[in-house]
Amino acid sequence: MAARQPRRGTRYDCATAMTAPCQLPALVGVAVPRRHVMRLLFDDGVVRDIQYGPGQLTASALDDPDYFAQVRVDAEAGTVVWPKGLDLAPEVLHGNYKPERALGFYDVTPDRQTA
Repeated sequence: MAARQPRRGTRYDCATAMTAPCQLPALVGVAVPRRHVMRLLFDDGVVRDIQYGPGQLTASALDDPDYFAQVRVDAEAGTVVWPKGLDLAPEVLHGNYKPERALGFYDVTPDRQTA
């Protein structure tokens, strides 16, 4: 299977993302630039910074910044995962859908970016 190549030069638009044909975005890269913040790169070139607010989930291992920094991309699932099976929905992280509850994750992207 060929690796997905991110499209260059596309600009994120939430309205377009929510009305576009249903092609689920896949995460292809993740970095932790600072405590409890992850920078996400999607296969369509969208880049988003997502911050976790410690104390938002009951007894969450994510409150520990060292555990949070263990985040990685699961290429098969197309999303981010942590040890012990915790993962997040890529379409919510991308901005296509709004979750019923934020669960302590907030978009802190300075300006919607693309790679």
